[in-house]
Amino acid sequence: MKPHAQPDSTTQQASSELSINEIFFSLQGESVKVGLPTIFIRLSGCPLRCQYCDTAYAFHDGEKKSIDNIIKDISQYRTKHVTVTGGEPLAQRNCHELLSRLCDEGYEVSLETSGAIDIANVDERVMKIVDIKTPASEEESKNKFENIAYLNKHDQLKFVICNQADYTWAKQKINELKLTDYCEILFSPEHETQNPTELANWILEDSLNVRMQVQLHKYLWGNVPGK
Repeated sequence: MKPHAQPDSTTQQASSELSINEIFFSLQGESVKVGLPTIFIRLSGCPLRCQYCDTAYAFHDGEKKSIDNIIKDISQYRTKHVTVTGGEPLAQRNCHELLSRLCDEGYEVSLETSGAIDIANVDERVMKIVDIKTPASEEESKNKFENIAYLNKHDQLKFVICNQADYTWAKQKINELKLTDYCEILFSPEHETQNPTELANWILEDSLNVRMQVQLHKYLWGNVPGK
C-alpha cells in the first residue's frame, strides 16, 4: 500500500479545504455498487466539457468546506458507502486527502473520475471508476491512458456509449490495450442518444467481456440534482 503523504504544519489548514457543490444521500446508480444506499460528495469544477454532461451545474458553484466538516456532515447518514464525484474531483488537489480521511474513518469509498488526471497517488483502498472518453463525448483527446497502469482489480473502467461508432471504438481500445487484464469494464448507454436494448444486443452478438449497466438513478428520478 502506498504511504499516505502528511501535509506539513505550514500547509495543514489550506490542504484541509475543498470546494463542495453538494452532499446528498441516494442509491448508487452505477458500478458494482449499484442499488446500495450511498453518500455522494460532489466536488466543484471540471476541466472537461463532455457534450452529454449532466452535471454542468457543478462546473463553478461550490462552497468551501474543511474535510473535518465534510466528515461531520456525512455522519448523519446510516451507511458506510461513500462516492466522491464531480465535476472532476481530482481537479482539486486536496481530493487525495479527503479520500484517505474517508478510508481512515471506515467508509467504503469509490471515486468517479474522468481519467484525464493522474490517478497514481489515489489511496489504494479507494475503488476507482475511471471513465474513458469515447469520440462522441468530444473529449477523447483528454484520455490519459498512462492511468491504466495504476488500476487495481477492484477498480473499474467505464465507457459511455453514444452510438455504434463509440461501441466499435471502445471494443478496439479494449483489445489494443488489453483492458480486461486490469479490471472490470463497464459499458453504459448515453441516456439521451443510445438505446440500451440495442447496446445490450451488440454486447451479446460479440460475446464481449464487459458489464452492461444503465444509470439507475435516471430511471428513478430523471436528471434531478441531488439524486
